[in-house]
Amino acid sequence: MRHNKKFNHLGRTASHRDALLANMTVSLIMHKRITTTVAKAKALKMYAEPLITRSKDDSTNSRRVVFRYLQNKEAVKELFGTVAEKVADRPGGYTRIIKLGSRQGDAAPIAFIELVDFDENMSKASKSAAKKTRRSRKAKEQEEASVEVPSTEAPAEDAAKAE
Repeated sequence: MRHNKKFNHLGRTASHRDALLANMTVSLIMHKRITTTVAKAKALKMYAEPLITRSKDDSTNSRRVVFRYLQNKEAVKELFGTVAEKVADRPGGYTRIIKLGSRQGDAAPIAFIELVDFDENMSKASKSAAKKTRRSRKAKEQEEASVEVPSTEAPAEDAAKAE
């Protein structure tokens, strides 16, 4: 029975799995988005998010702990520099998995996993969605009229009365 055995072994030995996840985490940190299978992406999320949380505390011990997992100086530097700076106020959920469909060769479900704070497309979409659309020309004319109404004479009169 598999009680309390939630970890996906990915059909690999423990050492092969650790090397795979460490290399994928390095690629994720360096490139901010990678494409892989859904199962590997979910396993990578469980592996990478605690390391990103650890990077928020920039101490020697934290760097050593993360380096023990990743074994890549450039990735540790990037993680504790730009990535930690962007996720400093985020309480968790640093990665996003978006499913892309099936791979042509073996029909494996493919997804890309990305760091949430580094996705320019999602942030642009949220800003453009906030903009309201006009329904008629009349609304546009009313907006222009409301912009033209404030004049500079009123503050000058108030200033004269104050003296």
